[in-house]
Amino acid sequence: MFRLAYVPGVTPAKWVNVWAERMPDVPITLVTVPAAEVVGLLRDGGADAGFVRLPVDRDGLSVIPLYVETTVVVVPKDHAVAAVDEVAIADLADDEVFHPLDDTIEWTIRPGLPAFTRPATTANAVELVAAGTGLLLVPQSLARLHHRRDLTYRPVPDAPQSQVALAWPTDATTDLVEDFIGIVRGRTVNSSRGRTPAVASPAEKPARRQAQKPVKNGSGRRAVPANRRRKGNRPR
Repeated sequence: MFRLAYVPGVTPAKWVNVWAERMPDVPITLVTVPAAEVVGLLRDGGADAGFVRLPVDRDGLSVIPLYVETTVVVVPKDHAVAAVDEVAIADLADDEVFHPLDDTIEWTIRPGLPAFTRPATTANAVELVAAGTGLLLVPQSLARLHHRRDLTYRPVPDAPQSQVALAWPTDATTDLVEDFIGIVRGRTVNSSRGRTPAVASPAEKPARRQAQKPVKNGSGRRAVPANRRRKGNRPR
């Protein structure tokens, strides 16, 4: 069994489907985990690998960055932002903006005005936006995950972006983990860059080289295949 963790907003279906085709005898178990808890889960052995949102504490982990997500602002449908195609951070200067405790975007300067509270989760913040008490900036996949009919969202091109990565404990890089890395990186089933090939021991290498040398006859000359015709003397 291979245990794969993923944080909200990440959709691992395409990689899971490839795994099911290539590894039908090894079931894959999906574990949904909050972004703030995924690193602890990996370190405790609760999953073999996981999709995380950077930045994370990389101590003891191997990490492969995969893709960057657009940051969007979530607003009520009757908000002025809903009338435009995209928004700049400066446009939100007079709005109260929620900063949930599970926010994974690295802000140098937080946009807008501080809201009256810091929600515990993004889901809680979305509920407060729907109540008309502030706005929320999140990766686009989270805006889609928490979609509501009374809300909409718009891209914020000059905002910092969230990056999704694959992570796993470095000292637990098993063959199954290597197989999954190959799938995520788009390697074919016959790719030579899948699992790390076994390295021959020093004792095996001379034997291999000896096996590759051409066979010689007793006189020290190379043996001539029996089916090769001898060239006769050319007629004058």
